[in-house]
Amino acid sequence: MKMYVICDNNDTLTGLRLAGVEGEKANTKEAFEEAARRILKDKSIGILMITESYGKKYPELVNELKMNNEPLVIEIPDRHGTGRKPNFITAYINEAIGVKL
Repeated sequence: MKMYVICDNNDTLTGLRLAGVEGEKANTKEAFEEAARRILKDKSIGILMITESYGKKYPELVNELKMNNEPLVIEIPDRHGTGRKPNFITAYINEAIGVKL
């Protein structure tokens, strides 16, 4: 099972390539969508990583990609860090189980 990344900046792409993850850069919605559709057809790829900025810019498209069973689509922070609040995991657990931790 291989991992693949689609990102919108060279720093993230270079860092993940140094870690052995193949990928590409897509600067427009059309380029991102074309790359994602192509990767979804490649059965050797098990995990598709995309930067969180795509989730902010194109939420409908990203949600549609995540609903597909294979490959697993995950959002990762880019060089600017995560756009989530500092305690997002604790808040997520609190909301999920209804108990404040």
